[in-house]
Amino acid sequence: MRVHIISDIEGVAGIVKWAQTGGDQTLYHEGRKLYTEEINAAVRGAKAAGAKEIVVVDCHGAGGDYTFNSLLPAELDPDCEFVVQNEWTEYTEFLEEGCDAALFVGMHAMAGTPDGVLSHTVSSQAWQNLRFNGTLVGETGINAALCGHWGCPVLLVTGDRAVCREGRTLLGEGLTTVEVKVGLGRFSARNIPAVRAREMIEAGAKRALKDLKAVQPYDPGRPCEIEIEFTSPDRLEEYRNRKNVEVTGPRLIVARGDDWWQAWSSFYF
Repeated sequence: MRVHIISDIEGVAGIVKWAQTGGDQTLYHEGRKLYTEEINAAVRGAKAAGAKEIVVVDCHGAGGDYTFNSLLPAELDPDCEFVVQNEWTEYTEFLEEGCDAALFVGMHAMAGTPDGVLSHTVSSQAWQNLRFNGTLVGETGINAALCGHWGCPVLLVTGDRAVCREGRTLLGEGLTTVEVKVGLGRFSARNIPAVRAREMIEAGAKRALKDLKAVQPYDPGRPCEIEIEFTSPDRLEEYRNRKNVEVTGPRLIVARGDDWWQAWSSFYF
């Protein structure tokens, strides 16, 4: 069994402030340790379920050279491999070769979610809303569409209560979720202690991989229209005049393609 682990930092137990998610400071480096150990828990659970090949991709944009590079290599479980990519959603080789399941660890809720800890969509400054063929989605939806394009189902989402709810709404009740904190607001939460959160994630990963057909691969629809609403008009200027991208309002663009990957690639790369 080949398992892809896609991770983000904001949904990790104990992470509640922006300073824990980026920058060369003490809080961020403590956050990296919490983050790496939750990934290790998912790796252990996948191994226990029979995974023979596990590839981890850090999808957290921490800023500068830490972007997609927040994991601590020396502390990662030796039975996984990990990817440091330059652009988000750039690495697709493992999916293209054929992957049995994806596990999402440390995810956060979409922008505007009242109880979503550190909630945002792609950019906390530039992006306001994102829709796939009219369906409002967050980063869980983007990563699920990436996996689904190559026929890989998402079987696990871990993070706060809000993103677990968001994941089940999008992917169905067959999705296994592990709730490691409950948002009290955007910058406050009631957290499960790290050791117990890791035990829960390990058990959740093992449980999720017992049934590879519990969730179908996510397909936003074909053809696909991706609508992005920005926080201010100047934010969309870099996308103007791109092929298959249309400016449809003062803060809106639409990217179109025969499928999700074609539409996504037309404006994101």
